[in-house]
Amino acid sequence: MADQLDVAALEMADEKKVVDTKIDYREVTPAAAKSRSWFSWLLPSHRDSAWAKFLRFFTFLGPGAIISVAYIDPDNYQAAITAGGSFQYKLLFMVLVSNIVAIYLQSLSVKLGTVTGMDLAQANHQFLPRWLELFIYGIAEACIICTDLGQVIGTAMALNMLCPAMPLPAGCAISVADTLLILLFYNPQGQLRRIRFFEIFVGGLVVAIFVIICVALGMIDAPVGQVFRGYVPSREIFVGTGLYTSCAILGGTLMPHAFYLGTALTRARLYDFDAKHNLSSTQSSPASSTESFYRPSLRAIKACLNYSIAELAVTVFTVAIFVNSALLIISGAAFYNPYGGNDTDDGGVPSVSGDLYDIFNLFHDTIAPAAAILFAISLLFSGISSGIVATMAGQIIMDGALKIRMNPFIRRLVTRCVAIIPAFVIGAALGQDGLSQAMVACNYILAVGLIFVTFPVVWYTSFSKYMQVPSEDGTGTVDMKNNWLTTVVAWLIWLLVVVLDIATIVLVGMGLSDDD
Repeated sequence: MADQLDVAALEMADEKKVVDTKIDYREVTPAAAKSRSWFSWLLPSHRDSAWAKFLRFFTFLGPGAIISVAYIDPDNYQAAITAGGSFQYKLLFMVLVSNIVAIYLQSLSVKLGTVTGMDLAQANHQFLPRWLELFIYGIAEACIICTDLGQVIGTAMALNMLCPAMPLPAGCAISVADTLLILLFYNPQGQLRRIRFFEIFVGGLVVAIFVIICVALGMIDAPVGQVFRGYVPSREIFVGTGLYTSCAILGGTLMPHAFYLGTALTRARLYDFDAKHNLSSTQSSPASSTESFYRPSLRAIKACLNYSIAELAVTVFTVAIFVNSALLIISGAAFYNPYGGNDTDDGGVPSVSGDLYDIFNLFHDTIAPAAAILFAISLLFSGISSGIVATMAGQIIMDGALKIRMNPFIRRLVTRCVAIIPAFVIGAALGQDGLSQAMVACNYILAVGLIFVTFPVVWYTSFSKYMQVPSEDGTGTVDMKNNWLTTVVAWLIWLLVVVLDIATIVLVGMGLSDDD
């Protein structure tokens, strides 16, 4: 009997060890272990509790803030404020839909990067024919230049608004400084702790924009009932200039470079998990050779995927939807004229154009001088943060497609100068009007490029060929492709993007944009 009891006790001890090991694998990452040392007195004893998961979620904060910058850039400022001034609150529905579409597609990009360990540029290099890869690379580089050009213009305009004595070409030249800031903080092959400093820096800029917009929103009086009715679809969205403006909102929200970032920013946490637990099946570190890529282990994928998607969705939904909605509400409350009059005899407010200077002047004259200053400061922070993120994406695209081993300082400086030079020339030769027209032209190129950049994201995540991961015992693979419902929705969203982007170009060709 004693022998039987001893055997039973040993079996129970072994089972307990197995259970403990599984719990450690599911819940304990290096970042979570570090946070547990800070918040150990808050954590309950059961590691699968909702409170423990909630605290662990905070260790994944960061990438979503960087990606959300793409959805609150100067292009979004233009689209949201023009929509509010022209249609009051009716296009809030399109702001909501556009950001939901963005979150869905960004979640697929996070999944692609997490499961494969590759960013989108590396995946294209690995899976596509060379001619098709170079075609998409050329489109992506054009999108990066246009995106960066828009951020340079937005930054220069904001500096000129705050300091009228500063000429626009000088503002364009000053915007190169954010390239140096990237060198101080960000290194995609660096340690997770160093990357966290960069995430905090960009997150601080996002918080500053968020707070400034909150203050500006508090300066206006908008009827709550009408605002909430704006999130319900209306006829104006689908006809005439309303359709054009709706397409502009969608095109300004979905930025091509954001999808490259979505696939790349998850890698640091995956690699950190695998390196600390000796679980990685990788052939090399994230600073891989031209023909080998970091492949995260199945355990790292399971430990990080859901948290990464949740962090992205919560951050983008909170920041992007609020900021763009707030800008539209401010514009609708202060600038909307139901009679469409431009003369002052009927008490009407001049119609709002897409020119950021006109918007700044309307803030100054219609709301308050302080509101105009707040608008310019938020635009400045938006241009700086968006420029940094666009330069990051440019580096990711060039590294993945061309495998150019260039000094990081030179590479980033070249990326930014390609955008600064045309902005400098246009600002010096044509002034405010020329810069505004250049920003509008960039949006059309981005609309076309978005079709080709998002297609591979949906394609890769829909097929087992690309989304298989070696099993934990190494004897087989685990299929992590999208389920059929996710796949159907993803392709329908991609078709929606194609239709609306083509509609934007057609409506411009028909001259409907001239009425905005």
